[in-house]
Amino acid sequence: MPEYQTFEHDVLIIGAGGAGLRAAIEASAAGVKVGVITKSLLGKAHTVMAEGGIAAAMGNVDDRDNWRVHFADTMRGGQYLNNPRMAELHAKEAPDRVRELEAWGAVFDRTEDGRILQRNFGGHKYPRLAHVGDRTGLEMIRTLQDHGIHQGIDVHMECTVVTLLKSGGRMAGAFCYERERGRYKLFRAKAIVLATGGIGRAFKITSNSWEYTGDGHSLAYHAGATLMDMEFVQFHPTGMIWPPSVRGLLVTEGVRGEGGILVNNQGKRFMFDDIPANYKSQTADNPEEGWRYTQGDKSARRPPELLTRDHVARCIMREVREGRGSPHGGVLLDIAWIKEKLPNAAEIIKKKLPSMYHQFKQLGDIDITKEPMEIGPTTHYMMGGVRVDGDTQMSDVPGLFAAGECGAGLHGANRLGGNSLSDLVVFGQRAGEYAAKFAKKHTPADIDMSQVDATARQALEPFERTGESPYQVQHDLQDMMQDKVGIVRREEEMEQALDGILKLRERAKHVAVIGNREYNPGWHTALDLPNLLTVSEAITRAALLRKESRGAHFRDDYPTKDETYGSFNLIVREGKDGEMTVTREPLPPLSAELKKVIEEMK
Repeated sequence: MPEYQTFEHDVLIIGAGGAGLRAAIEASAAGVKVGVITKSLLGKAHTVMAEGGIAAAMGNVDDRDNWRVHFADTMRGGQYLNNPRMAELHAKEAPDRVRELEAWGAVFDRTEDGRILQRNFGGHKYPRLAHVGDRTGLEMIRTLQDHGIHQGIDVHMECTVVTLLKSGGRMAGAFCYERERGRYKLFRAKAIVLATGGIGRAFKITSNSWEYTGDGHSLAYHAGATLMDMEFVQFHPTGMIWPPSVRGLLVTEGVRGEGGILVNNQGKRFMFDDIPANYKSQTADNPEEGWRYTQGDKSARRPPELLTRDHVARCIMREVREGRGSPHGGVLLDIAWIKEKLPNAAEIIKKKLPSMYHQFKQLGDIDITKEPMEIGPTTHYMMGGVRVDGDTQMSDVPGLFAAGECGAGLHGANRLGGNSLSDLVVFGQRAGEYAAKFAKKHTPADIDMSQVDATARQALEPFERTGESPYQVQHDLQDMMQDKVGIVRREEEMEQALDGILKLRERAKHVAVIGNREYNPGWHTALDLPNLLTVSEAITRAALLRKESRGAHFRDDYPTKDETYGSFNLIVREGKDGEMTVTREPLPPLSAELKKVIEEMK
């Protein structure tokens, strides 16, 4: 093999979304040399798709809000499988991270007296989401990039990591290929932060863009790190349904936070039919009360459309299965109805939800100020990921850190809307801080070049074969995961899926690509397949072992929550023989102070 273009950094960040950029800024501020690898272009991070807002208990709209309420909401939403230390740090530090973004130039919407405006969102007791219309994630990325480019950070765009490199049991670097020209790059680093996002492209219907192939999860797993909570895949209740070309595109929860209601084909507001007992005291009994809540009335209770995402998604699927769905297999989300309450409703909708207005107008020829949207659940977010230390974000592989969606612990069995953006900056900051500290304490590790050469040769094998297209294998995997390991799960179907994954793995070993190495999407897909298959197997094996329904994991054959399953997380590791193993691990202990907070908030 030829010599590889080589780069040396103290801290290497893989991923340039909110978590990756925040980690890079923090590490660079600590005085170490920082490199960022992004699979796509800078600015193309999936963070821009997080539209509704960033959750932080600032109390700007309702002064009853504080970190204790936010902590309790997060734990309850996660069905108490969360890492309590991470939930505590997140609730305490999120307001400072939001104010930091504001200081760096983020332009948030404002209250009448000039403070950052906050909106209602599902699972949050009080209005808590700081927002920029429905383009909050875009503003976050713009702000972090504008601030980060002045920090002396090296950015390597359109590079994909093939493998992580270890030496003496700790991180030594990463081996990548350049997507445009197909050339290999070798990165030496003392510490690596994974910030690669989620796994949505393992499913057929998803709000995730093409980059979300579980790269960070798979890289960490094969490097010897532990994965956790892989059974918990969040299906966002509202994705576009029609036309087919836009199926799955996200419809922000902010539509419901601003007063949008869900109705079936009979015009009935069906969410009032099924309110969980643990949310009864917070949820409205009638439409009028719910409307008053969305308008900021502190005395009113929130509408049932703002229950947790797992619950709303299952209620939508119930309506569809029982014949009360919309013409194309979803339900209707109606924000236009507020014109009955407000004479200037159209202008308000366009101001508060500009992206949604333009998305539906341009892609579906639907004016959301006049007619309802047809929506249905879409694969959206991965609660599971690399198990990390709550304070430092380091995995059980020395020098390997993870933050954001590819890290696990904060969200437990189900993520609350808005907690994703605050997760990125709270734990991106911590990952960058502690990765820099690790790098300062260690010298560069040696890299085994024979491992690099073997990886390089293996990656080129699809050019030397004749066989089926990698696109077909990916398509078959997505179909199977959607049908058999989707919103509603059953043991026999997941067993079939597991068998199918093992067969697809064999097919993936024999896929062939045509053309050459210069920007070849077929080759890129062939190299993505092992990652997709790894995360799909981990999801399926963990889902089979959790014989209950909890949070985002719903078993039709075990439809109720079993308290015996509420005392542990499921841990996924690679065994010595290369086989995937799933075991139980007791939940981390809850301190007396945090126990008291949860009891008080109940």
